[in-house]
Amino acid sequence: MNTKLTLTIEREIIERAKIYAKEKNRSLSDIIENYLKILTKEEQSNERKKLNPAVESLKGSFKMPKDMDYKKELKDRLEKKYL
Repeated sequence: MNTKLTLTIEREIIERAKIYAKEKNRSLSDIIENYLKILTKEEQSNERKKLNPAVESLKGSFKMPKDMDYKKELKDRLEKKYL
């Protein structure tokens, strides 16, 4: 169900947004709705990514050296394990 929403936005931004929407063959309402969906989905996924208490207690216990290349280290260890 759609509901009307009133927003207060600077006139110049509205005009630029309307031009952008027209160029993309979309309505401004559609663009804003999709943007809000993305924002709220990111927040929900961040809430779901909470660590379990055992992992949370270990967080910060390892200090990685500043010059360590994590991706290279992971690649080297996986190659050693599986090759």
